[in-house]
Amino acid sequence: MSLKSTLFRSALLTLHRSGLHGLSPRSLSGVGVVFMLHRVRPAPETNGFAPNALLEITPDYLNAVLTTVAALDYDLVSLDEAHRRLQQRHFGKKFAVFTLDDGYKDNLEIAAPIFAKHQAPFTVYLSSGMPDGSVDLWWLGLEASIRAQETLEWSLNGTHYALKTNSPEEKQKAFETLYWPLRNLPELEQRIAIRDLAATSGLDMRQVTRESALSWDQTRELANHAYCTLGAHTVDHFALAKLSEAEARREIVEGADRIKQETGEWPRHLAYPYGDGGSAGAREYDLAQFLGFDTAVTTQKGFLTESHGAHAHAIPRLSLNGDYQDLRMLEVLMSGLPFALANILPTVETA
Repeated sequence: MSLKSTLFRSALLTLHRSGLHGLSPRSLSGVGVVFMLHRVRPAPETNGFAPNALLEITPDYLNAVLTTVAALDYDLVSLDEAHRRLQQRHFGKKFAVFTLDDGYKDNLEIAAPIFAKHQAPFTVYLSSGMPDGSVDLWWLGLEASIRAQETLEWSLNGTHYALKTNSPEEKQKAFETLYWPLRNLPELEQRIAIRDLAATSGLDMRQVTRESALSWDQTRELANHAYCTLGAHTVDHFALAKLSEAEARREIVEGADRIKQETGEWPRHLAYPYGDGGSAGAREYDLAQFLGFDTAVTTQKGFLTESHGAHAHAIPRLSLNGDYQDLRMLEVLMSGLPFALANILPTVETA
């Protein structure tokens, strides 16, 4: 866990002990919340090196979250119902929506039964390259490449890296060293680079994808699930803002078309890959609306407000982050207090 995460965890727990979150005006948390998840599975054996653990929560924690959110008197609703309430300005009881990004097989095998047990609707945003086996999950490839080696010798963009990767601490430092140089590359160059890095440790990036991704048969099973809505997440999980408008449109449309080809239904909802301000902005919001999606979600942190009826293609979400699997922290975050403080103290990190 990073120092920033450690400090923020401490701040959330301090707020919980203070009880201030319980005194916060209900208006701080808007009219509802959209939760963002990625993977749900038992904590794997990592030997102390788990740089992507923030993208995973355990089944027990998901079960506890659903119980807690319902106990806090939220309606658990689908994205379609949330959209209807926003459009019709129906703001009585607060509501919560659960969404999962990318298209991992554990969404069906582990998460879906938990949502069903709680009668909780959920949306899986699928990159069509996941079941096609064509997308390179570069963040997983980076972890696997480092895990497989005791020393890493590699060159990227004219920079030569000679990194010790023997201990968990050295592996974590190597991941942090390479993550942003890879993340900041143009999208196609990034995928070429991760395949090259994977090859240095004998890894096949397509196999990395196959091990974690839904198949099309599993995708169809989710599409027919009583509580699941299937959303679009492009083809290749590219940061759309880094692409030309024509390329961004093609990524969105071809991903949605591929889902329709396999399931018979064009998705009504979209999630922007990465979803931060550098990956999706006004151009992408307008494009999602033009292409006919009812809603589109970002990873910008925040709550649904009455204004999102008119801005349904720039919806913020609250991350269920693997570094913060503690119901005390969830209750503080759901109060809206950390976000209000962040507006006063810009250096405060909100998970």
